[in-house]
Amino acid sequence: MEKLRITSGKYRGRVIKSPTSATTHPMGSREKIALFNIISDFLPGAVVLDAFAGSGALGIEALSRGADRVVFVEKDPRAAKTIRNNLDELGAASYGKVYTCSVTKFTSKEDFDIVIADPPYDRFEISDIGSLAGLVKTSGVFVLSHPEESPKIDGLSLLQTRKYARARISIYRNIAFF
Repeated sequence: MEKLRITSGKYRGRVIKSPTSATTHPMGSREKIALFNIISDFLPGAVVLDAFAGSGALGIEALSRGADRVVFVEKDPRAAKTIRNNLDELGAASYGKVYTCSVTKFTSKEDFDIVIADPPYDRFEISDIGSLAGLVKTSGVFVLSHPEESPKIDGLSLLQTRKYARARISIYRNIAFF
């Protein structure tokens, strides 16, 4: 098990576990700090979807920085168990719900203020990402970590992309917002 540190907020400095496997790739601290600086205005009181959740580090960081609740979607059962354990260790289990399924099979009756998608780069499929676009509230944002140029996603408008080493972080808004 790899250990990750929460970078800011009420859980700042706390350590969570990350499963060591080929199916997860924790986002680097520099990228994570940049991502949360970009979306900081959207976090207070937000309902967040952490897709391709891995260890749950991004969703837990969102909780730490003021989100009300996070839904985690992770298809690897070991990683999903790690998320549940991390939430329990932080005393945050009542603020998170973990679904063990692929993002393409995940359905929700609610929309989200923030959708964060950090898919495995070696199996990056835009069709997987597109299934999440309809879950963003009109006033919400969609955050995508990806390896190449920013993909076009139906229903979303690209606001900005930042590059960090091998990763790119793109921020989209629901097209209905404009």
